[in-house]
Amino acid sequence: MKIAIIGASGAVGQEFLTILNERVDFPIDELVLFGSERSAGSKYMFRGKEIEVKLLQHNDDFKGIDIALTSAGGSTSVEFAETITKHGTLMIDNSSAFRMDKDVPLVVPEVNPEDALNAPRNIIANPNCTTIQMVVALNAIEKVSHIKRVHVATYQSASGGGAQAMAELKKQHEQIVAGEETTVNKFAYQLAYNVIPHIDVFTENDYTKEEMKMYNETQKIMHSDIRVSATCVRVPVMRAHSESIWVETEREITPEEARKAFAQAEGVILMDEPAEKLYPMPLFIAGKDPVYVGRIRKDISRENGLTFWCVADQIKKGAALNAVQIAEWIIKNKR
Repeated sequence: MKIAIIGASGAVGQEFLTILNERVDFPIDELVLFGSERSAGSKYMFRGKEIEVKLLQHNDDFKGIDIALTSAGGSTSVEFAETITKHGTLMIDNSSAFRMDKDVPLVVPEVNPEDALNAPRNIIANPNCTTIQMVVALNAIEKVSHIKRVHVATYQSASGGGAQAMAELKKQHEQIVAGEETTVNKFAYQLAYNVIPHIDVFTENDYTKEEMKMYNETQKIMHSDIRVSATCVRVPVMRAHSESIWVETEREITPEEARKAFAQAEGVILMDEPAEKLYPMPLFIAGKDPVYVGRIRKDISRENGLTFWCVADQIKKGAALNAVQIAEWIIKNKR
């Protein structure tokens, strides 16, 4: 099995390396790293071997590569998709470039893994980070009763903006302590000591693209008419996204039923003991694989309503880990 990582020097690319290094059962005979002119020539250790990053070019470098994990931005994915896939390489893409294309499956392995087997363009899309953790949790409820609509408020960490955004948040705190003017490049405003109700660009309906991704991607992944209204907020947390979710189901689901469903769900950890102050928080979830769920309660404003809180690591389950899990599922189930 020959695997490639495109965008190896970025935050998600580095997470790909870490995850593949940890998952000793993942069958890799050879790993090839690709990057931009800036990162080409960099060297990284993988399973005791030093690997040099190659320059991503329009050539035959992908001949013989089975799976390519790409996280180098949407424009790069679009430009190089044909180069990557023309010799039969399966491209699992972390950008938003192909997510809503009808002939490209959008996959979360805990929810719709079989969709990965129908990839006529040899491209599988990795969903948006906020969508991934939400649908893993929603899928547990959907199995109990069909979800009609969802309201969600996200609390998204700096990691969603990449390694430079994380560094900027750290720098802003240092500058504030030193009494200096803060550096603001990655976000619309200073993130330290602030929250910003604006992620991605605004669309004609005044929802942002990030918020519309949660609407459209959820329907495609869950093969459902579920309607999602989201408000996405950037918060001064370094890593791991949180979401406060309200669902309306066809029949009433008690909190006890919901807890049982979450406890049995693949990829979900139930952390719901409010009397003991036990609930998921990004401070303790960062770096972990599952989606954590807590604060489960009846929505007192709606008859068939339920509300809960979920937290997941945006770089792991929200990006690199989900892509690796897609690859694992395909290797195991490819027919």
